[in-house]
Amino acid sequence: MDFVFKFQLMDAAGINRALSRIASEIVERNCGSRDLMIIGIRRRGVPLAERIVKKIEELEGIRPSLGTLDITLYRDDLSTVDVKPVVHGTHIPDPVEQKTVILVDDVLYTGRTVRAALDELMDFGRPKKVQLAVLVDRGHRELPIHADYVGEKIATKQTEIVKVMLEGYDETEQVIVVEQKER
Repeated sequence: MDFVFKFQLMDAAGINRALSRIASEIVERNCGSRDLMIIGIRRRGVPLAERIVKKIEELEGIRPSLGTLDITLYRDDLSTVDVKPVVHGTHIPDPVEQKTVILVDDVLYTGRTVRAALDELMDFGRPKKVQLAVLVDRGHRELPIHADYVGEKIATKQTEIVKVMLEGYDETEQVIVVEQKER
């Protein structure tokens, strides 16, 4: 599939500023970092969650628990994804009961990824509270899901794609908007 570059939404510094703001808002809204558990949704939600944990630790001197969710088997479109889906594993380091869990993802779009993450999270117990942090909210919800913490909110067309590119996964660190090339 070929894509046409539309514009850059964030560069590396912009991503860093957005994550700093999100970390600060998480600490403020939750009156500190006590009883927080930050869980990244695979793929790019994981490195974003790691960075948020580091920033919270710098602010508070306390490192929140860090976990990962692989929602592959909880997707509502699993049968259309692949005959043999690859599962990378979930890691929840501590019991979720009495914790405020912050789910972290790169882009919030239809809400279906978050719904799958919530389904999987509840298999680990009943958290005190669940909040959602995303780097980009692009709209077009299909489910009644909203983010509590947002790095950048933009209006997109359904034909556009928001690509979050991060060190360790991509050649460069940026957030861009592309559109599928017309045939």
